[in-house]
Order: sequence, then structure tokens, then C-alpha cells
Amino acid sequence: MAEIIKLYEEKTDQKQLRRIAKAMKEGALVIYPTDTVYGLGCDITNKEAIEKIARIKGVKSDKANFSFICDSLSNLSDYTSQIDSGTFKLLKRNLPGPYTFILSGNNNLPGIFKKKKTVGIRVPDNAIAIGLVKELGNPIISTSIKDDDEVLEYTTDPSLIAEKWDKLVDIVIDAGFGGNIGSTVIDLTTPEPTLIREGKGSTEL
Repeated sequence: MAEIIKLYEEKTDQKQLRRIAKAMKEGALVIYPTDTVYGLGCDITNKEAIEKIARIKGVKSDKANFSFICDSLSNLSDYTSQIDSGTFKLLKRNLPGPYTFILSGNNNLPGIFKKKKTVGIRVPDNAIAIGLVKELGNPIISTSIKDDDEVLEYTTDPSLIAEKWDKLVDIVIDAGFGGNIGSTVIDLTTPEPTLIREGKGSTEL
């Protein structure tokens, strides 16, 4: 059964975040809040945990379009190719925020993603998500929590999330009702920024 941990964004509990990060280091799958929808994540360095998420999503890990949740733009050079000043200014202007920016990956990508040429980078405007990444010491591999409902694409109630994912994940962070609009996805590997999906973030960059 998944452990449910209540956290408040206005007053983040560092002790609990540290405990969750430790569990992630040991392979735990965690459902956590962002500035858009709830996400399912694990430690980027834990191959077995990444493969578990891929199986849950029904995709092959090396082909999965997972996002890298970072705590700031300082992580960019770890996993992406060198970006020009214009692109960096665009990122700095819009992050933290409800965006996923697709950038070219480099040779430092975890082995499981070596075949991928691009990576989706997120820096969510959410103190719990950012605090978790900081405690972990590296990005979180993440994917959105989808809903089977044809009307609501994302589940927003953490108690319903915990009920549905109880046997699939190790920890559910209950931070209150989440959003039901995903991040805006922008491809920055093209000559001009290309809108892949319109979400919560403005498309006027």
C-alpha cells in the first residue's frame, strides 16, 4: 500500500521531503504536486524505478517521453546540449512556470535514455516539487497522472489518486486538489519555438 503524506506548499516540511527523497534514492515511485497536474516521478539515476514507471504507462523506457523535473536552470548543462543566449533568456523568462521545454540532449543522459536526441525540461513553480528535487540532489523523471474519465483528463483529488494508484506507487504526497490542465509544451530544437501542446502556460513567449 502507498503511504500518503500530507504536505503544504506554504510551509514545506523539510524533514518529510528529506525522507521522501531518501525513499526515491532507494527506488520509490512517488506521486507529487506541481504547478499544473499531479505527477508520477522517481530518481533520474534509478534505472529500475524508471523502468517501473514505463511499465505502468505501457511504453518502452527508451522511447518514453518523460520530463526531467529540475529545481533551476543550473541543471540544464548536465543533460542538454549547449544552448544559445536567446534560448536561455526565453527559459529564464518563463521558468519556474507551467511549461515543458524540449531541448537537445547530450551524452550525459542516463543510459536508459541514450537513444533519445531530445529531453523535456520542467522547472515547476511549486515549492514541494522544487524542494523534493533539491533534497534528491538531481532531477526527477516524471510523467503526468492521467485519468480514465473521458471528460476529465487528469485526476485532481489526491484521495482518489491514492485510491487508484495504491498498489502501483510507494508514496502519494497529498498537497490538496491539483490542477486539471497540463503544462504547455514548446519545442526549442527547431529554428523557431514550436508549440507542441497548449496547456496552462501562455503561448505568448
